[in-house]
Amino acid sequence: MYYLYILYSLQMKKYYIGSTSMLPELRLKQHLLNHKGFTSKAKDWEIVYRETYTSIEDARSREFQIKRWKSSLRIQQLITRSSTE
Repeated sequence: MYYLYILYSLQMKKYYIGSTSMLPELRLKQHLLNHKGFTSKAKDWEIVYRETYTSIEDARSREFQIKRWKSSLRIQQLITRSSTE
């Protein structure tokens, strides 16, 4: 299985969108412990959204689609809509 995941940092008030072949909870631990880059700027990241795929290409395609939105409001709507389904 492959995953698209969205993290949120309350401290930074930012979203991070990624894809992985790991369980998102394990990938989150990497972001929190020893990750260099954008997510190393805060230690309060939490998983707020995920989707499951059978191929990494599909997960990455979805990741890039969401990143192209460049809109926190649109990401919030996606998260909210999924929690009500």
